[in-house]
Amino acid sequence: MGETATTTAMAATDGEGRARLFALLGRLCIAAPDASLLEGLRSLEGDATPIGQAVAALAQAARATDPDRSSREFFDLFIGIGRGEVLPFASYYITGFLHDRPLADLRGDLRRLGLERRLGVAEPEDHLGFLCETYAGLIAGEFPGGALAAEQLFARHMAPWAGRCFADIERAENARFYRAVGALGRTAIEIEQAAVALPA
Repeated sequence: MGETATTTAMAATDGEGRARLFALLGRLCIAAPDASLLEGLRSLEGDATPIGQAVAALAQAARATDPDRSSREFFDLFIGIGRGEVLPFASYYITGFLHDRPLADLRGDLRRLGLERRLGVAEPEDHLGFLCETYAGLIAGEFPGGALAAEQLFARHMAPWAGRCFADIERAENARFYRAVGALGRTAIEIEQAAVALPA
């Protein structure tokens, strides 16, 4: 993840930069950042673009936290006592229920690509972090299917809800560091949606 954390705002507009950005978002949605990742995030540089401003805010947020604080924040946001403040699952956002039709549809599409979740991962595949990492892998060409599969994954399984979820993270009561993560994710999703809408 150290390499991912050197992403600059300018690089986030090309294929490699987009892949690294979504890999970073996936990593941060799956687990709290450790000391090494936080150190890398603190060195990020932004620019005047919306994504650049979000990157700069993430670097500032990383400088204002530490692994213990970010770990407690992650627990309160996504795990909690009983449940976290945010439930980052497509099924929940689309239907209001966990383990619902969006998860079944996603599993079918992943099977067709020959992809499955790693052994030992308890969260279902419609978790925001898993989807961001899968999208990153497709953009980077690490998984079969290429650009077309990436476009289809985004259109079917991310565009309908991921931006709303990142916005909820951004404004969550328990968010401090993760407020900047939510803003970066929301901005990244908005840029992807705008790109999809452009004429070919």
